[in-house]
Amino acid sequence: MRKLIVTEFISVDGIAEVEKLPGVTWNDEMQRFKEDELADSGAMLLGRTTYDIFAGSWPEETGDFAERFNALPKYVASMSLKTLDWKPAELLTGALPDAVRELKQGSGGNIYVHGSLSIAQQLLSHGLVDRIRLLSYPGAVGQGKPLFPPGEKVPLALISTTPFSNGVVALEYAPGKA
Repeated sequence: MRKLIVTEFISVDGIAEVEKLPGVTWNDEMQRFKEDELADSGAMLLGRTTYDIFAGSWPEETGDFAERFNALPKYVASMSLKTLDWKPAELLTGALPDAVRELKQGSGGNIYVHGSLSIAQQLLSHGLVDRIRLLSYPGAVGQGKPLFPPGEKVPLALISTTPFSNGVVALEYAPGKA
């Protein structure tokens, strides 16, 4: 069975809006983290906004990472999109939790949710997330869209931490365990 893994860039106060994060220099350690995710990934699950952002930039990228990233199957949760230009891609139909349960029963490697906060939150609330992988940036941003909805308790079991030389810390958790 495939695992569903949420991967996010996040501030230490839990805000997952990339444009608000403190500036750090992308380095080889962060690149390796993302390379490892890509090697583990069999597909992506994206919401409409993240799909639009990625589809607007990734097809123009070059290099081995971009070629592998672009070639991944993409599952898109959207009520408004009717066609998907960034292939291979498929619109999910029906209720998101049911569609994701079906995807997880398939083969072909783990499914990564990149960004797509509302999708990640829905899947967490339905107990469908197997792992949360975070690149925690060194700083608090004060306000913005949090990964975890305010007022909700989300028990997590720490699996690993890896500090990087630029102040970013890679964190991996299993949800639903105290």
